Amino acid sequence: MDEFLSAVLAFPAVVFGAALVVVVCFWLLALAGAVGHDSFGGDLDTAPAGLGGVPAPVSVSLLVVLAWFGSLTGTVLLHRSGTGGAVRTALSFAVLAGALLIAWAVVRLLLHSFRRYFPAEPPPSRLDFLGGVCTIRTGSVTASFGQAEVVAHDGSTAVVQVRTAAPPHPPSGPAAGEALLTKGSTGLLYAYDEEGEFFWVASYDAALDPGPNPAPRERRGGAAG
Repeated sequence: MDEFLSAVLAFPAVVFGAALVVVVCFWLLALAGAVGHDSFGGDLDTAPAGLGGVPAPVSVSLLVVLAWFGSLTGTVLLHRSGTGGAVRTALSFAVLAGALLIAWAVVRLLLHSFRRYFPAEPPPSRLDFLGGVCTIRTGSVTASFGQAEVVAHDGSTAVVQVRTAAPPHPPSGPAAGEALLTKGSTGLLYAYDEEGEFFWVASYDAALDPGPNPAPRERRGGAAG
């Protein structure tokens, strides 16, 4: 036991031991719901190191655990070797680098085997907004100008360019009652023009949408005799 504690608190095992404490505390907080599982290393891109394809907390945690175990093993062997002075210092740095390199190689091999369990999500696309309901943010929408705000699947909002095939002012006659797309009105994004990078939008009335399970209409008047 004394040999184990001495190796844990000695260089180079103590370096990865400190990182291991951080990793263990993170996962305990994640299990308790105090932090999100993606808050640790959320902005860390592990793909250049060959550790991409899985959430960063998973790859980083595996790397730290294996590097700590490797450095601990190397530190124990150094203690038993009886070397000292500059030779031991050089060997300690060699253990540090070797433990990290071996851990990286093992994690990369493991992730290559288990990457299929973490399918990559497709990148966000403007086509995701097709069929969505938007809110007009400009004074009006014409065939050459207009902007609207739309809510993405993750709850975030985006301002997109919209156009309408309807005339900006209703002509006299049968189309005089046609709803206009003005600021604050609701529209439906029904097509996307890739060349112009805008959506075709039409007026949308939520009251006319029966929904997936429309309620039956009540009969007016007495029952038919």
